[in-house]
Amino acid sequence: MRKVIQPQKKLGQADIANIKINLKCRDEMPKILLGLQQIYCDLEIREKVFKTLEELIPKGISPDSGRPGMELWKILVLGCVKLNCNWDYDKLHDIANNHKTLREMLGHGIIDEGYQYNLQTLKDNVSLFTPEILEQLNRIVVGCGHRQLTLSGKKNEKLELNGRCDSFVVETDVHYPTDINLLFDAIRKVVTLISRLCFKEGIGGWHKGDYNIKRAKQLFRKAQKLSRFKSKNETRKAQREAMIKKAHQAYIELVELFLDRTEESLLELKKSESCSGVDVKISEIENYVKHAYRQIDQIRRRVIKGESIPHNEKIFSIFEEHTEWISKGKAGVPQELGLRVCILEDQYGFILHHRVMEKETDDEVAVPVIAETKKKYLNLKSCSFDKGFHSPQNQKELKDLLELLILPKKGKLTESDKIKEHSTEFLRGRQKHSGVESAINGLENHGLDRCLDRGIPGFNRYVSFAILARNIETLGSLIHKRQVKSLKRRGKLKTISGNGQKLKVA
Repeated sequence: MRKVIQPQKKLGQADIANIKINLKCRDEMPKILLGLQQIYCDLEIREKVFKTLEELIPKGISPDSGRPGMELWKILVLGCVKLNCNWDYDKLHDIANNHKTLREMLGHGIIDEGYQYNLQTLKDNVSLFTPEILEQLNRIVVGCGHRQLTLSGKKNEKLELNGRCDSFVVETDVHYPTDINLLFDAIRKVVTLISRLCFKEGIGGWHKGDYNIKRAKQLFRKAQKLSRFKSKNETRKAQREAMIKKAHQAYIELVELFLDRTEESLLELKKSESCSGVDVKISEIENYVKHAYRQIDQIRRRVIKGESIPHNEKIFSIFEEHTEWISKGKAGVPQELGLRVCILEDQYGFILHHRVMEKETDDEVAVPVIAETKKKYLNLKSCSFDKGFHSPQNQKELKDLLELLILPKKGKLTESDKIKEHSTEFLRGRQKHSGVESAINGLENHGLDRCLDRGIPGFNRYVSFAILARNIETLGSLIHKRQVKSLKRRGKLKTISGNGQKLKVA
């Protein structure tokens, strides 16, 4: 049994619309709570959000019988707060159990003020969201924000959207990869998993699992230290190269010994009648074995034979296999390990669309991003890009999708291109394009610096949740400014200067 929200309030529970949020606090928490409060108070938006949240309930599940699960509104609130504040689950666990205003937003009153969330409960429930559901919620929140702008009289009833598009790297939670430490990761997992499985199934041969890992680590460290040596003396250099080869050879021979024993144990496990229900674990072990053999082959080719490994054959994490090695040429950042994410922001600070770029470059996603955004926002009139998105084909196709395309060309310009790129509209769009860097910085400071979720599904969910949380905070900022302005106008919030600083005093 799982519901979006309990329709009947408990004794002492505050109405979400009446929750008082501190307007003088400059932290991100009040703004995200103001945005969530606005979503709840707007009946039309709330109905759309609740209807979308109902899609998370599996079909055939009765809402009236069974063990009650966490309300979907609570999961949405906790997920948005976690991503927007860039917290891990341990921090969220503590705040959800102790932050008074957040607990009021979650529906806790005097009666259940002692209710405490379990850490695993938060992990299991927040991960229920899918990127598709989050994308629908994001579209509803952006629509709510645009309607708030029209209500404030900032624009006419029909908003004309001008976008700006750019990409940035969201890092995966991995260490710096080398072929020998990736091999150690693989054999460590192989030995750990096969030892546990054999012990459970009563198969011997792996009672020294921890000791075997220690032996592999000793040889790995020896090869790692020797690889760092550099010398201009030819004699010493030749001697050290021989020692490096010998250390690497000893390392991979020990690993191959463990892999041979692993394959023997796997055959025995597959023949065992008591092996029911462990097929998933066996396939996981076989996957790490495959990683180990690949790394052994690359070490032998690179160190022993002196070959150069092509980039497309390399893998940068055996745990996060989607990780890419990205060099964007930024000062002080030689490389980043993760995936590119392309975002399209409007002139009001709302992120209209995003795309996770797996093995894609900027010029390959320019047209798909605009086409997908136009399906959702027909009033998108123009969009600005940087030169990385340019290609002759993109120039042609984007002109058909947008009324005004601001995409500078690379290389020497023709006279017609010079006239176009020096026009007033083009220059104005180029000047405003840098605003997307502020959006990217905001996202990186509010969750999208490093993805802490596992696998490519977790990566997509993490990015979608961060985009949604950022848009809710942007909506909250609009509400915050409006309420502060109203209080000042009524004389309930005054601004005075003290010691050269402006302070807000109620």
